[in-house]
This record gives sequence, structure tokens and C-alpha cells, in this order.
Amino acid sequence: MVRPIVAELRRRFEVSAAETGDQDLHRRAEVSVALVAGDHAQATQVLAECERLMAGRPEVELLSTRTRVLDDDDLN
Repeated sequence: MVRPIVAELRRRFEVSAAETGDQDLHRRAEVSVALVAGDHAQATQVLAECERLMAGRPEVELLSTRTRVLDDDDLN
């Protein structure tokens, strides 16, 4: 069930997406999304759209989400 969701995130939003955790737990998955954007607002918007897509899927129940946006200052 996770693979089609990850593929849709990649195709629709041109992001990197993967199942990154909880693979050994029954009926639970962790999906991570990453992207590079021109500014903070654009990155936040795309990540919010990815979250809405996942939340809108009837077969998915989001247990938690976390958004982290890094900028140039965080890389030093």
C-alpha cells in the first residue's frame, strides 16, 4: 500500500519520497519527503500539499507529522 503513495508523491510534487521507518511493524509505515526549493515559503507549501495528499487517502490514518525546513545557515 505504501509504494503507490510514495510514487504519487514523487510524480505529483517532484519530491524525493521513501518509506523510511517502521517497516517491521504491522499496518504502520513512516514516509519521508525531501525537496530543494528557492525559498522557505515554497518548501513549506509543497510539504503541506504532500501532507494533505496523504491525509486525504481513505486507506491512510496519519498518526503524526513533522515538518523541518533547513536553510543555508543550518548547513554551516
